Amino acid sequence: MTGYSEMREAAIWLQTKAAAVVKAEYYPVSDPSARHSTGEFSTTAGNAFTAHLIADNAEPGQVYKYEIFINGKKADIPWELKFQTQELWQWRKDPPEFSFAVGSCAYINETVYDRPGKPYGSEYEIFGTILSKKPDFMVWLGDNVYLREVDWYSRTGILKRYTHDRATKELQPLLGSVHHYAIWDDHDYGPNNSDRSFRNKHHTLEAFKLFWANPSYGINGSNSITTMFQWGDAEFFLLDNRTFRTPENREFGDRTILGKEQIEWLIDALASSWAPFKFVCMGGQFLNPAARQEVYSTFPEEWQYIKDAIRKENIPGVIFLSGDRHHSEVTKLDRPGTYPLYDFTLSSLTAGISLAKDEPNFNRVPGSLVEEHNFGYFTISGKRKERVLKLSVIGVDGRELYKLELNENELK
Repeated sequence: MTGYSEMREAAIWLQTKAAAVVKAEYYPVSDPSARHSTGEFSTTAGNAFTAHLIADNAEPGQVYKYEIFINGKKADIPWELKFQTQELWQWRKDPPEFSFAVGSCAYINETVYDRPGKPYGSEYEIFGTILSKKPDFMVWLGDNVYLREVDWYSRTGILKRYTHDRATKELQPLLGSVHHYAIWDDHDYGPNNSDRSFRNKHHTLEAFKLFWANPSYGINGSNSITTMFQWGDAEFFLLDNRTFRTPENREFGDRTILGKEQIEWLIDALASSWAPFKFVCMGGQFLNPAARQEVYSTFPEEWQYIKDAIRKENIPGVIFLSGDRHHSEVTKLDRPGTYPLYDFTLSSLTAGISLAKDEPNFNRVPGSLVEEHNFGYFTISGKRKERVLKLSVIGVDGRELYKLELNENELK
């Protein structure tokens, strides 16, 4: 899997079937003779036979192909393996055009451990459809795996679930040539609707770090998945909506989803950002006013605090990306005297669909509800200070199910 990308390095993730010494060799497509190698790394049972390799002999704005070596022998991998480094455009030219995919809720069946009846996961070919759009990177918005009853109370079960799902054949080509960033939601953190009380959150955090290749994990030394990254002139703020979350049945005391430290970090980071589009990524919906399920409006004080902070600090360009709901929709919150906030909910990739036509989300943009497997495909293009964001919601067969276009000047 291709992980994070910066201007002078990129991450490559892999998993072997047994203990091995691994490395990657890589070269720019413009000069195949200029080969470089990552350091060697030993996969062991202790790290679930995973490895994070860093391609640190790279130059900005290049596309590289890579090969995997296991115990000194080149692995026979039939799909394309490549990564790219980000372009050095600042002070030189307009920001680059780029594209990215967004999705959530990827349920991969394993019959012996699934609930009896109709399989909950289906249409894995959506991963090939995503790859066909050739996005530069993909953001996974949580429920990227679904821990089962046999999984979540042991480290063994958690690692076996990740290993099973990551081996899905339809997923492999997408992992190998598109950069991937991820957050989690309840099902890859623990049981359904799990919160800060979950006993094994340290094990699921370990698994998340082992199986994803984000640029960092946690803020100020916290044991969480919170981080951010930049691509071109856009910034993405990846939030942890589980580690600090108050149990939904707690009736007394301060109720929180993100926790004070993470909220203040988010507001600081947004206020410091010069990005025309600032994507706040969280598993649960942010702007849906229908206080049900796990939407933020079920925590009204904290929900209002964040919205007020964005207004008071005059932060432009904020867009929310969310998953969780097993349907897709765009929620738009008009705010008198300033720009509207948008929440793009994109769900689900392969998990069962939930119908929401009758849900009282009165901020839903008409025509945006999608009740079939889908993903979001975004492009950002245009000259500096005139950047344009385009969203297409794409179905399994590649059909465009909904589209929306925003100019950066509409978000000021």
